[in-house]
Amino acid sequence: MSSRPNKESELRAAIIAKPDAVLDDQDIMHALISANERSMGGNIVDLRGIAMERLEARLDRLEDTHRSVIAAAYENLSGTNQIHRAILALLDPMEFEVFLRNLGGEVAEVLRLDAISLVLESVQANEDPAVARLGGVLSVVEPGFIEGYLSAGRSNPPRKVTLRQIQSAPETVYGEAASWIRSEACLRLDFGPGRLPGMLVMGAEDPHQFTPQQGTDLLDFFAGVFERSMRHWLS
Repeated sequence: MSSRPNKESELRAAIIAKPDAVLDDQDIMHALISANERSMGGNIVDLRGIAMERLEARLDRLEDTHRSVIAAAYENLSGTNQIHRAILALLDPMEFEVFLRNLGGEVAEVLRLDAISLVLESVQANEDPAVARLGGVLSVVEPGFIEGYLSAGRSNPPRKVTLRQIQSAPETVYGEAASWIRSEACLRLDFGPGRLPGMLVMGAEDPHQFTPQQGTDLLDFFAGVFERSMRHWLS
C-alpha cells in the first residue's frame, strides 16, 4: 500500500530537483497539457494551450527549415570542393594531348561523371589525326552544330550552362556512351575572336544528376577556367 506514495514522492522529488528535464521533454509536456485540458472540462477554451500548439507547429517548421538550409549549405560546400579538385586536376598536364586524356580520366572521376566530351567545331572535321587518337574525349563537328545542339530547336539564345534531362544522346557527342546517358550539363565555350565556339558536355546515367532547376554558378566558373586553359593551348 505504501509503495505507490513512495514512488509518487520520489517522482515529485526528481521533478523538483531537475525541472528542466521535464520542460525539455516534448512528450511529457504534451501529456501534462492534455491532462490539464481534461481537468478543465470541455466547455472551457484553453487559449494558452492553443497558443502553445501554434508555437510548437511554428517551431517544427523552423527546425525543418534549418535542416534544409544546413543540408543545402553542406551540398554547396561539397560541390565547391569537387569543382576545385577538378580544376587542379585540369591544370596539371603540360601537354595538350595529356590535358585532354586527363579530362576524360581524373577530372571525370572527381566530378562523378559517366561521360565527358569536348566538342569543337571545325571546317576540317575529319582530317585531324588527333580526333582518332582521342575519340573517347574529343569530338569534332561541322560549324553551327553547337548552337543547334544547345538550342534544341528553340529560338532563345543558348545559355552559358545548360542542364537538362535527355532520352537519346547523340553518338556524335558521346560516342559509345550515348546509349546510357540520361542527363547532361552543356558548357558553351568561347575561345576568343576569330575562333569557332566549343562545348564541354558532361553526361550522367542518373536522370536527376543534371536538371534545369539546379544552380549553375559552379559549372559556370569551371567553364571559365576551362576556356582560359583552351585559349592557352590554342595559342
